[in-house]
Amino acid sequence: MVRGLLESKKYLIILDDVWTVNDWNKLNVVFSDCGCGSRLVVTTRDFDVATAAGEGSRVCKLRLLDQEEAWVLFCKKAFPTEPCPLELEPLARSIVEKCEGLPLAIIAMGGLLSLRDKTALGWNRIYKNLSWQLTNNQMLEPVKRILLLSFYDLPYRLKHCFLYCCMFPEDYVIHRKQLIRLWVAEGFVEETGKITMEEVAEDYLKELIHRNILQVVEKNLFGRLKACRMHDIVREVALSVSREEKFCTTYDELQERQNGKVRRMSIYSSGEINHSSAGMTHLRSLMVFDGNMSLSSSLSTMASSFRLLRVLNLERVPIESIPDEVTNMFNLRYLNLRETKVRELPESLWKPQNLQTLDVRNTGLERLPSGIVKLCKLRHLFINQMTNVSRNSVNFFRSIPVPIRICNLTSLQTLSAIEDREGEIVRKVGNLTQLRSLGISKVREIDGAELCNSIGKMKHLLKLRVTATREEETLELEALSPNPPPLLHKLFLYGRLEKMPPWLSSLVNLTHLGLYYSKLREEDPLSSLQALPNLVFLFLWNAYEGQQLCFRDGRFTKLSILSLRGMKELNRIVIEKGALATIQELILINCGELKTLPEGIEYLTGLQQLTLLEMPTELTDRLKLKDGSEEDRRKVGHIPIIERGQWTEAEEWVTERLN
Repeated sequence: MVRGLLESKKYLIILDDVWTVNDWNKLNVVFSDCGCGSRLVVTTRDFDVATAAGEGSRVCKLRLLDQEEAWVLFCKKAFPTEPCPLELEPLARSIVEKCEGLPLAIIAMGGLLSLRDKTALGWNRIYKNLSWQLTNNQMLEPVKRILLLSFYDLPYRLKHCFLYCCMFPEDYVIHRKQLIRLWVAEGFVEETGKITMEEVAEDYLKELIHRNILQVVEKNLFGRLKACRMHDIVREVALSVSREEKFCTTYDELQERQNGKVRRMSIYSSGEINHSSAGMTHLRSLMVFDGNMSLSSSLSTMASSFRLLRVLNLERVPIESIPDEVTNMFNLRYLNLRETKVRELPESLWKPQNLQTLDVRNTGLERLPSGIVKLCKLRHLFINQMTNVSRNSVNFFRSIPVPIRICNLTSLQTLSAIEDREGEIVRKVGNLTQLRSLGISKVREIDGAELCNSIGKMKHLLKLRVTATREEETLELEALSPNPPPLLHKLFLYGRLEKMPPWLSSLVNLTHLGLYYSKLREEDPLSSLQALPNLVFLFLWNAYEGQQLCFRDGRFTKLSILSLRGMKELNRIVIEKGALATIQELILINCGELKTLPEGIEYLTGLQQLTLLEMPTELTDRLKLKDGSEEDRRKVGHIPIIERGQWTEAEEWVTERLN
């Protein structure tokens, strides 16, 4: 009936707040286009709905208000007849910042405060208790109600994933991979077909982003999410729901903690915990975000009562040891000790048989306990240790020995920075066919064929880092032909190669490539790399002993960052017109014979930054604003940032702008 009514008319129809693609598809059949100039406007909270409705039309994603726009809107509501008093302005601006450009929140907060006495004391009380205000103040009830519509519309499997995000501190940047592993550990993720739970969890995260419940903070150059966060007001609403459902709490909410069973707790800033086991025996997650908190005296007591704990996150907490009581947590699935002062793990670490993630990166750890080989459900093992970065350092991580039987843990997806011993690991690591990320060091030349045989079995491998026993040792990787991991995205090789491995050119999915100490001697070392269709990052450090590198026309079509370091003989770089069309950053480090600009650098119109570290003064002086070469400055005049730098006695790079 409606379709017939509209068929020959010129109409304007607004469909406000369409929730699902199915709803849109049902409605869309009504609207016919008879060429009369009709218009249809659809608003939605869901990106997928906008995509479906906007096919062939215009999709407009509304932005948040900027700081000045938000301030003007707030003042119109809070001070309709007078300007903001000077004594209230700092606090008022803090309240506006809390709203983060969300008009709904700005209007509600402005309206609420317009009815209050214009005193700092009264306003500060509301600011500090915003979470309580959202729950109990009728003036702010519409904000909570409207935002909760998005929460209640979530599928059941996503509600807990969303609420879990409010455990992170305000304005905390949540990294995608960490959040995914936490969701899996908590049991929020369902296994689906043949894909991993981590892949399912990433789909969950994408859906929360598309519904505009979480904000994107950072994407990589391929548009893939790297980090997200919660809008402050959305987080306050999530905290309110979490308290009502006793989903999670923070340590300073003492009354809430004592009145009910605490299932998840975050500690932001508390000094020393005065632990009481009352109400804490049901704890599933304990996450500590206070890098100055003292836990040494209470961790044993706490651990003895946390029998149901699944997640223990102590990243950056200054603890020096892990008590044996922690290993009695049979349900523990996620243990994060990253950047703590722990130097040794308990020998009884094998007891938490459900452990999925163990992160001991950048600790003082020298070895792993032998019992770790009994953790048959372990999926992610992070053990690489940061070393002091020196002027000539290339490999910034050190590895540690692991028991040979770790290669029996067939559920492993991540195994980083392990040491090979007498060729034992390279022969057995092929058992780990589910690996997505592998880092192995101290590989001998004679073990190259065995390593290639093992890597060839890893059909899911996405990231590979191989380090020889020493700088002069050859990495013998020829045997990886014809079966290199087909999905490999990131490859980093530390050691002599002499010539490019023949299989390298077949890695069509490769996005990151780093060659260190390769000492390549072939005439055109770039020939096998130029056609890699998806290469975005290329690092050649001490990798080539020739005098010239040539980037051919139409090659490296997606390269964004190029770094050349330690090329002692290199004296000429040629960039043909049409090469490196997408380059954004060029970094040249310690190439002592390169005294002229790369020929053709003027063709790199998209180049945003040129960095010259420890490069000859004959080159850098020519780029100075004063007394430099006018011709060279003209060639690089389109580059927004040009800087040079030197390594200081304090062992750090110091840079200065040249333009």
